[in-house]
Amino acid sequence: MGFPPQRLRRSPPGGPSPDEQGPVDLARLARSRAAKPGAACKARQRPGGAGSAASTGWHRSLAGLALAGLAGASLAQSVSLAGSMGADKALLMIDGAPQMLAVGASARGVTLRRLGDGEAEVDVAGKRLALRLGAAPARVGGGGDTTSTRSEILLPMGPGGHFSSAGTINGKAVSFMVDTGATSIALSQAEANRIGLDWKRGKPGLTHTANGLVPIYSINLTSVKLGGVEIANVAAVVIPAEMPVVLLGNSFLNRFTMRRDSDVMRLEKKP
Repeated sequence: MGFPPQRLRRSPPGGPSPDEQGPVDLARLARSRAAKPGAACKARQRPGGAGSAASTGWHRSLAGLALAGLAGASLAQSVSLAGSMGADKALLMIDGAPQMLAVGASARGVTLRRLGDGEAEVDVAGKRLALRLGAAPARVGGGGDTTSTRSEILLPMGPGGHFSSAGTINGKAVSFMVDTGATSIALSQAEANRIGLDWKRGKPGLTHTANGLVPIYSINLTSVKLGGVEIANVAAVVIPAEMPVVLLGNSFLNRFTMRRDSDVMRLEKKP
């Protein structure tokens, strides 16, 4: 750690530095030596004198500044899991900023230790934290309120160029894939049954697909949550076709402004 020389002053405790003292009174020094023979010599040879104290104080000050800097670097950080890319890279949100990390890599005081299906483990300030996709950020060292106030969702690009992420519908875990061409959220009847949706009471209708017209049921979802951001009363359709994911259509996406940064899609919640 380097400091500009003008910011450091070497001042011995209890008095000015040698450069700030006035001229030496030789007559007074001679009288002092005559009164106390050898005193001046002892003063010169005594270890730990004013010069040593100044040097010690200086080094202690530098050490204190260094420790303060390290402490400042590890002050309250919030970390959350926003997505993953492959089996060994996680998209983390660190203090509100995105950071892609491989397992074993570190950035801004956070080390990714393990990455699993919708979960990860990180080390922050000597603590091991478990993160879950879509959960509120974990906070370290700051205490206080840990509730999520996030309004931005980050989605990493997956295989085939699709943007996918885990989330919830009415509190039940599902896998989403962004489909900007879909009018609303779309899910299969099997998935709707699995998460307990009473879709048969929805409004029946027909829709065009690659396989022609298929029957659908239009419903409203009480809650859709993705990346820690929850949206209420979202339109959806349930279709008979088998679908491995829930299509995240414009009934959800239109509540956000969308922006793409390289391999990451940003969804910023509208006021």
